[in-house]
Amino acid sequence: MPLSLRTALVFFLAIPAIAQPTPADRTQILKLVDANAAQYKQVSKDIWGFAELGYHENKSSTLLQDQLKKAGFSLQAGVADEPTAFIASYGSGKPIIAILGEFDALPGLSQQAIATREAVVSGAPGHGCGHNLLGAGAALAAVAVKDYMADHHVVGTLRFYGTPAEEGGSGKVYMVRAGLFKDVDVVLQWHPADRNAVSNGGALAVTSARFTFHGVAAHAAMAPDRGRSALDAVMLMGNGIEFLREHVPANTRIHYIITKGGVAPNIVPDIAEIDLMARNPYNETLDGIWARIVKIANGAAMMTDTTVEIRNIGSDANIIPNDALAPVAQKNLEFVGGFKLDPAQTEFATSLQKTLPQGAAPSLDQTNIILPLRPFDPNAPSASTDVGDISWNVPTIGFGTATFVPGVAAHTWQAAASAGTSIGQDGMVIASKALALTAVDLFLTPSLVAAAQQDFHKQLQGKTYESAIPPTQKPLLNYRDND
Repeated sequence: MPLSLRTALVFFLAIPAIAQPTPADRTQILKLVDANAAQYKQVSKDIWGFAELGYHENKSSTLLQDQLKKAGFSLQAGVADEPTAFIASYGSGKPIIAILGEFDALPGLSQQAIATREAVVSGAPGHGCGHNLLGAGAALAAVAVKDYMADHHVVGTLRFYGTPAEEGGSGKVYMVRAGLFKDVDVVLQWHPADRNAVSNGGALAVTSARFTFHGVAAHAAMAPDRGRSALDAVMLMGNGIEFLREHVPANTRIHYIITKGGVAPNIVPDIAEIDLMARNPYNETLDGIWARIVKIANGAAMMTDTTVEIRNIGSDANIIPNDALAPVAQKNLEFVGGFKLDPAQTEFATSLQKTLPQGAAPSLDQTNIILPLRPFDPNAPSASTDVGDISWNVPTIGFGTATFVPGVAAHTWQAAASAGTSIGQDGMVIASKALALTAVDLFLTPSLVAAAQQDFHKQLQGKTYESAIPPTQKPLLNYRDND
């Protein structure tokens, strides 16, 4: 037998047999999602209207908890020192399969569900990342799986994790630290997007912090020599960051804003602040970049005779892939398929695409296409999520489904508008069905859970996980405040 054929045969035999639910089971699961879809579409609309910032998603969290309690889940609220975090559980024993839900909004992205820029409340938060859909869609999937488990007396534990403050608050990191995932076998997650695809690994590791410089105030004209400008230090730090960009890997991202720069131009600023985020596809690479950023901050303080305080540290890891779970997720997403825009949705989408940069509007058929499974490309554009920290501790697989008009990027008013429409809601249901099918696969196939665990340990071989968030730091419940 030729070596290549022998190698291929060994690889094939190493893949565990994956028992899928019967056709009747799969049909039932999809019907269970459809049975509750209208209810959870309304939940997504309600959360879209609440548009609450991280760690303050009180109405959103309470609504999801109420829905899950009514559906037969037991609730544990306020976990990990996070008032809006919760765990909803059903069943007992192994395996323990978890589904993640988020529900926080972004500052300044208030937007009506229309194709022109018009806020609901000027300057208020909005769901520019579609987390109103994320939490509601994950809950819809969990309820369908729970109903299937009850009907078929399936052994195991299903958990829904209500995870707050994904947008910069690293809520899941604290939940991991609290040991809330230590007994979980597999984690399933999804995220709104403008296309349908399985997310097997990826995302950018990110570290963020507020750099506060302290100087000495003085009259800027009469006695400038007595002053020590904290703003000078901030500007020097920013200048140093710009020079650093040439000497970091090309797939690194560094971005910042100046949150304090003084109170009046005739007063030497005695306090100034810069909020900075750095990202890279790999935790270990980012660690080295962050160390250089800290040196730049200390150097800026030294040059200006000021001091610097580094606080409000946030950190999300990159996502570890799982090659045992990915083909199962892909098969389920392809089974569910996408959805076609109806005439009203097409009219809205066409109008919204006109507001995008030239060349950024792909075909509207993208909502009905399932992209093939692809390996993670570390040089492709990406974002960050605290799902990464979970993936370093539990086998994790995810989906992205077309909830935004094709071509629309997250963290924009166009995304917030899409998330409040039927386009977002229909895409949400696609995700719910894929999640539900995959969860049932895991409950019915012990060999799949074992294979996921085996690949998890293989992926982590030679790697170590450590969050940049100090071990003593508690959740920063008011991390959005500038004071």
